[in-house]
Amino acid sequence: MTATPETSRIVELAAGDGIAVAPARWSFAGDVAGKFDGHVSRSVPLYDSGHDLTARLSDYFVRAGSTVYEIGTSTGTLLRRLAARHGDLADTRFIGLDVEPDMIAHARQAHADMPNMFFQTARAERFAFERSDLITAHYTVQFIPPKHRQALFDRIWDALDWGGAFILFEKVRANDARFQDAFTTLYNEFKLANGYDHHEVLAKSLSLKGKMEPFTSEANVDFMRRAGFTDIITVQKYLCFEGWLAIK
Repeated sequence: MTATPETSRIVELAAGDGIAVAPARWSFAGDVAGKFDGHVSRSVPLYDSGHDLTARLSDYFVRAGSTVYEIGTSTGTLLRRLAARHGDLADTRFIGLDVEPDMIAHARQAHADMPNMFFQTARAERFAFERSDLITAHYTVQFIPPKHRQALFDRIWDALDWGGAFILFEKVRANDARFQDAFTTLYNEFKLANGYDHHEVLAKSLSLKGKMEPFTSEANVDFMRRAGFTDIITVQKYLCFEGWLAIK
């Protein structure tokens, strides 16, 4: 079929929560920051529970003088939870990294009252981390080009002090086509049950083409093992969403 101006032009579609985006053009820029927390909470199963679990796990690793990083901090919601939980510990720092300047600007404004929180626009796979006791990444690595991911895991391993932890949450692909088909269908049903209509569900899926590249659970664990981690355990799992705790 010969492409025509009508069939080839880029058209924005409603992806829910007031977010409009064209196919293969998903972005966290612009006014997405103000809508992000509500959108992701409705879109990702157990998202808030994952934040709660990360906060509780942090008790085992954050101490006076600790530096904590969140990779892909977006609006800084999780980082604030960690900073507030450990605010009584002297000289702790909580640093949020994100590639999107609009997200960093939003986070700085939203959490200006927290003196132990800092935000920086940076690509984590190139960032010079300081020594850290805890590093987290919630649904972030899946947006980093695969060719750069091992470099990121290597930097995380190098930055952690011995006994420090990396908490990773990712959307994952199933290791079998039958499972993948079931997971995709059930996930779409989850979004429909949360109030998105089928046009919004399709629009979001189309917008993520070429922008998000999930790997299997095994592939994510392989990244961590190649970096140096040997103590790795799944701490949360719901269909195609998984969280791990890795200790150096």
